[in-house]
Amino acid sequence: MASKELPLPVTQPEPDIPSGAKVFRTVPYAFILPELILGCWVWILVAATTVYFSMLQGWVMYVSMSSFIFSLTFLLCYVFGFHKHNLLFWVLLSDSLYHGATAIFYMSAAVLQANATIRSETEVPDNSRPLFYQLNAAASFFAFITTLLYILHAFSIYYH
Repeated sequence: MASKELPLPVTQPEPDIPSGAKVFRTVPYAFILPELILGCWVWILVAATTVYFSMLQGWVMYVSMSSFIFSLTFLLCYVFGFHKHNLLFWVLLSDSLYHGATAIFYMSAAVLQANATIRSETEVPDNSRPLFYQLNAAASFFAFITTLLYILHAFSIYYH
């Protein structure tokens, strides 16, 4: 009886996670810098208002600040090549899970910030209403754009 050889499984090459300056030129890692910049704008714009809606805007500040810190940590790990010492699977999984969860958190923060913007039209004292409305509207805009960037990053890692 002739022995049948089983075909070798076809393996796909592992994706190469860049380090150094290549991080800023490779999708999805290039999304981290705009996430940081726009998330920082959300943080600055909310902080520039007198926070009248502390329950709403407190969550926005928490999400924007913690996301900024964790995204900056990811960026520094990629730039300095700290991820090269770990299993690639765990690096991609942690990056994908982080950006997916952060996209959900940022969506909730963006919706709450939009609610604070709507409420600032009527519930803020008249002397500061136009300025706070404009700052809140800008923070809402940047929060939704940042949410979109986190969603794109999470899906790009998944399909990478």
